[in-house]
Amino acid sequence: MDLHNDAVFEADAYVDQGRRRGPKSKTLAEDMVTAAQGGLDIPARRYSHDENTPLLGAAGGSGASGNDNGADSEWDGYADFEGLPWYRTPSVFWMLPPFLLISLAVGGIIVPKLNLILSLICREYMADRSMHDPNFTALPIVFGDDNPQCRELPEVQKRVAEFTLYGNLISGLLSAVVSPKLGALSDRYGRKKILVLTSSGTLIGEVITILAANYPEAIPVNWILVGFVFEGLCGSFITSMALSHSYATDCTHPSKRAVSFGYFHGCLFTGIAVGPLIAAYVVKATGSILSMFYIALACHIFFILFLAFVIPESLSKARQLAAREKYRIAHDRAGPAADWINQIRSFNLLEPLKILYPTGPGSSPAVRRNLVLLAAVDSIIFGVAMGSMAVVVLYSGFMFRWGTVESSRFVSIVNTCRVATLLVVLPALTRLVRGRNGAATQRNSGSDLFDLSVIRFAVLCDTLGYLGYALARRGELFVLSGAVAAIGGMGSPTLQSALTKHVPADRTGQLLGAIGLLHALARVVAPTVFNGIYGATVGKFSQAVFVCLACTFAVAFGCSWFVRPYVYLDGQESERPPLDALAEEEERLL
Repeated sequence: MDLHNDAVFEADAYVDQGRRRGPKSKTLAEDMVTAAQGGLDIPARRYSHDENTPLLGAAGGSGASGNDNGADSEWDGYADFEGLPWYRTPSVFWMLPPFLLISLAVGGIIVPKLNLILSLICREYMADRSMHDPNFTALPIVFGDDNPQCRELPEVQKRVAEFTLYGNLISGLLSAVVSPKLGALSDRYGRKKILVLTSSGTLIGEVITILAANYPEAIPVNWILVGFVFEGLCGSFITSMALSHSYATDCTHPSKRAVSFGYFHGCLFTGIAVGPLIAAYVVKATGSILSMFYIALACHIFFILFLAFVIPESLSKARQLAAREKYRIAHDRAGPAADWINQIRSFNLLEPLKILYPTGPGSSPAVRRNLVLLAAVDSIIFGVAMGSMAVVVLYSGFMFRWGTVESSRFVSIVNTCRVATLLVVLPALTRLVRGRNGAATQRNSGSDLFDLSVIRFAVLCDTLGYLGYALARRGELFVLSGAVAAIGGMGSPTLQSALTKHVPADRTGQLLGAIGLLHALARVVAPTVFNGIYGATVGKFSQAVFVCLACTFAVAFGCSWFVRPYVYLDGQESERPPLDALAEEEERLL
C-alpha cells in the first residue's frame, strides 16, 4: 500500500532527526515508525497535530531568525535546525549580503552592457558599409565613449533595439520553461545547488560578453546572444529571485516572510538605483568600460563560492529525501512515456501552473481562487514594473524635456523611496501591527487580514501613482507620482509571502517556480505591449499608456478583494506525520 510505504519512509526520516535531537524526539520518531509498520497499538491522534503544533514539542529552537522566544517555536520549520551551531543554521541574513552584492553588480552593468553592444554593433555596421561603399569614411569606434557617430545613425539604433529584443526573448522564453523545473528540483535536492546552477548561467554570459569585447574580430557580437541562451537555460535572475524566496521560506516564520521577501526586493532595487552610479565612477576612474564587467565577474564568482562553501542549506536532508520519494511514487504512478516523441508532443509550457489550481484531498474552491487571484495580482505588478520603466523615462524626456541628469535624478528618487518602503516602512509596520511576539497568536495557515490589507494598500498606491503620471503636467508632480507608486513596492513581497502560506513546505519551490514562469512570460509580454501602446499614441495622446496601466492596477485592486483569509491547502502528506492519514484511513475502513 503506497500510503503505508510513505508513512514508513517519512517516519524513518524523523527517526534520523530524532537521534540528533535527544531521547524525547528519538522516542517519538521511533514510535511513528513502529506505528506506521503496524506494530504499535496506540491511538494515532496521540501524535496528530496541525500547523500550529510543534513537531517536536514546544521547546523550540533558536531557528533561522535567531529568535529564541516560544512564539516562533510554534512553527514546525525551526525543528529542522534545532541543536545546530550558528554557522550551520540557515537564516535569511546569510543570503542578504551576497544578494545585495550581486544586485549591485547586475545593476552596474546594465548601462555599460548596452553601450558595449551599441559599440560592437556599430563597429560591424561601419565595417560592412565600408566594404560595400569605398567612399564611405567612418570615425573610429572607441569602447566606453559616447561614439556620437553611432547614436545618430537610425540603422544602428534599429539593430541595437532588435538585438536587445532578441536577447530578452531568448532569455525570457527559456527561463519560462526552466524556472518551474528548477523550483521543483530545489524541493528535492536543496536550494543551494540550484542557486549555484542559476548563477553559473549568468557567469557564463558575462564571460562571453568579455570575450566578445576583447576579441571582436574572432567573436562577433551575436555570440552575446549565446550568453542569453545560457542565462535562460539556467533560469536567469527570475529563478534566482524565486529560489532566494524559497530559501527564506524554509527558515522564516510565516508571520515574518513578507518582511524577509521585502529585504530581497530592497536589495534588488538598491542595486538598480546605486549600481549605475558605482559603474559610472568605476569607468571614469579606470578609463575602460570593461573594468565594470571584470568586477561583475568577480562578484558572480564570489557569490557562487559563498553559496557552495559558506551559506548553510535551508532544506533539511530529511525533507529532501521525503520530497524525492514522493516524486518517485508520483512518477511511478504516471507510468513511463511511450517514447521521446510522445514526450515532446505532450509538452505543455503552462503545465507547472497546475499547482495554482490544486485538486484532490485538502484542496477547496477557496484555495484555488486565492492562489489564482494572488498569482494574477503578483504577475500584474511584476509585468508593469518590467514593462513601464523604459516608457516612463521616454515619456518624461518627451513631456518635460528631461535630459540624462534629470532622468537619472528621477529614477534615483523613485528607487530610493521604494527601498525605504521595503527596508524601513514594511518591517516597522509589521512590528507595529503584529508586535514582537505576534507569531504566538497569528494563524499560520493562509494569508491573514494584515497581509491582505498591505496588498490592497500597495496596489491602490500603484493605481494612484500611474494615474498621477497620466495627469501630471509639471515635472514636480510627475516625481511625486513616482514616489507614490514606489510605496506600492511593498505589495510584491507580501503577495509572494501570502502565496507560500497557502501550500505545504515541500511545495514551496514548485509554487515559486510557477510564479517564476509567470514572471518570465510577463518579462516578454509586458514590455512589448506597453512599448507598442506608447509608440502608437505618442504625440497624439501620449498619456494613453499610463491610463491603461492605471486601469490594469484598478483591476488588480478589485481582484484583491475576492481573496479570503485563512484558507490553506491541507498538505497532510508533507506538513504533518503521515500517521494522521493512517488513522483517518483506519477509521474510514472501520
